[in-house]
Amino acid sequence: MTIQTASPRRGDFKEFKRGWRIVLLGLAGICTSITAALLYGFGTLVIPLEQAFGWSRGDLQAAITFLFAGVAISTQIVGPLYRRFGLRRVALFSIVLQILIYFSIPLMRGSIGWLYLAFFVMPIICAGTIAITWTQLVNLWFERSRGLALAIILCGTGLMAMLLPPLLARLAAEYGWQAGFIALGAMPLLITLPLSLLWLRLPSGTSGAEEPASQPAGPLPGITYRQALRSTNYWGCNFALILSVSLTVGMVTNMVPLLQSRGLSAQEAGQVFGTFGVAIIGGRLLVGYLLDRYPPMLVAAASLALPALGCAILLFSDSQNPALLIFAVLTIGASAGAEFDLAAYLMARYFGLRDYARIFGLHLGLITVISGMVPMLFGYLFDLYGSYSAVLAGCLSCAIVGPVTLLWLRMGPGDRTRQRPQHA
Repeated sequence: MTIQTASPRRGDFKEFKRGWRIVLLGLAGICTSITAALLYGFGTLVIPLEQAFGWSRGDLQAAITFLFAGVAISTQIVGPLYRRFGLRRVALFSIVLQILIYFSIPLMRGSIGWLYLAFFVMPIICAGTIAITWTQLVNLWFERSRGLALAIILCGTGLMAMLLPPLLARLAAEYGWQAGFIALGAMPLLITLPLSLLWLRLPSGTSGAEEPASQPAGPLPGITYRQALRSTNYWGCNFALILSVSLTVGMVTNMVPLLQSRGLSAQEAGQVFGTFGVAIIGGRLLVGYLLDRYPPMLVAAASLALPALGCAILLFSDSQNPALLIFAVLTIGASAGAEFDLAAYLMARYFGLRDYARIFGLHLGLITVISGMVPMLFGYLFDLYGSYSAVLAGCLSCAIVGPVTLLWLRMGPGDRTRQRPQHA
């Protein structure tokens, strides 16, 4: 059995006829995942929490650091949990625990340590709700249209970025900060959990991802986790995608103050940066569509190289022309939207689904740890040079080195990871 038996250059929309429920479930799962809902919603609750408890905004922002630390751990344990208990059981149990924790946070009193503890523990004990679950499910159901299917469900992060902040802000203003966390718990309770009970199934004939390892079933196609650790191509993919994520994190955290340093008002800078969310969704859908029709490595390299245009504009031009600045933001946002889609697709296509959760989980763990350090590095560069030139030069370098690395790997039909898997 090979990892990829059908040509990926032409999408097969017939897959959507049998798998549309999985796409809707995956979209709901991504929308209510901790790394989307809590990450994009927490900023709206910072000031209400500050007013209620007297905690500083800096102390409250540290909760996101604890969240990232928990996510880094969860990406490493979710694969073994699938193998031991099965994907369906782990996902359902995690969703229930996620709901209970959200509903328990409003009972918090006194020390901010309880908030830190909740943010750190939730990704670990609710590991089955992170994106690995939903991308693996889609990868199992889709082959010819895998890129587009992944792109659709991963648009959930963009939807949460647009819809959740105003919703939580209104609830917190009318009913207090507690209403925000209750709303975060109500979403998986009313949407993700019912859909999972109804539709969370693996395609017939699939084994190795849901059933415990003790069950007599053949492995899914692909290489083992240990084989991936010895693969130059795997580490090359990690390196290229980490550079791309570092670029995105650096630009997201610095774009508004950078634009203000050019003479734009805070409102004007916010309006220019507001196009970033639209670009994320558009870029994600476009790249997902292209992945099903053209060589994946070429699509990936072109997508990751796109921000070089925006970084070059911002680095070498002092223009305040809104159209030019919006174009720069759009090029960066479109690539940012494609990153996770590319990672989920490339890991499944070139390394298979046999140990997908562990292989993709390690990648996400590395991304989480390194992206958490990037803002500090770029802040140091700004303080050192007194401008954003060094930051932009670093981002421009990432946009060049990452795509070149992917093209240098030359992974294709003859790649050894696409051969018949060997028993470890």
